[in-house]
Amino acid sequence: MKKILIAAVALAALAGCGPFWMNPYITVEESRLNWVEIHYYRLDKTPVYRKAVRLSGDGFVELRKGTSELISNDFAKHNELDGWENIKTQRVHVDPAHINDIFQNLVNHGLLDQEKTFKKAKNPRKDRVLGVKATINNMAYTLQDNIFEVDPDLAEHLLDVVREFDNPTL
Repeated sequence: MKKILIAAVALAALAGCGPFWMNPYITVEESRLNWVEIHYYRLDKTPVYRKAVRLSGDGFVELRKGTSELISNDFAKHNELDGWENIKTQRVHVDPAHINDIFQNLVNHGLLDQEKTFKKAKNPRKDRVLGVKATINNMAYTLQDNIFEVDPDLAEHLLDVVREFDNPTL
């Protein structure tokens, strides 16, 4: 009986019926708890130019850009470095339905797909780095690798979001 139970659990897991398996291509529900944070760095310039965009499901968008380490790390402590004070912040409120459309587009292009984690490109990008963290419909996603290397298609869509809110015409 014990062997039959183990075989049934293994078969269910292989069939995709396990609590650890979730469909990463979901319909995004409008929620104030959804958020996406995108970090973009240009490494071909000295000092490193950084941009960070945080989108919240309630329509709040914050863009931070400059050369300060504070853009990518709120707890940075190297205040003696040049460019420490070089940080510009823009905060705007947009229609939550528009933010939800952005979230849905990113999900459709594989934002929550964990299958691509730890996959590297044959030609690594050294001039640009793109990172993302997100929580959408209670599904958390963090990728430490450069998305330009892991998923260039998703990277271009994330970069489009950064461009959309960098110098918006309101």
